[in-house]
Amino acid sequence: MARAFNARVRHREFNPGDLVLHITPVSRCKFVYKYDGPFVVRETFSGGAIILSDMNGTENILPVNADALKKYYP
Repeated sequence: MARAFNARVRHREFNPGDLVLHITPVSRCKFVYKYDGPFVVRETFSGGAIILSDMNGTENILPVNADALKKYYP
């Protein structure tokens, strides 16, 4: 069962400087945006943690899991 699941998993790779969208934790209704952003990737770690910053350059202190991000193409 694990082999079948792992065969369909798409690995996401983020590099510093990429633009990403962050999934909002709570969607109150179906008309609310599901993503916040765009954010800029500042640093990536091996375990899948990523440090983001706003477009203005203010860096977020807490890292974000790569599963909660989606690449943004302007």
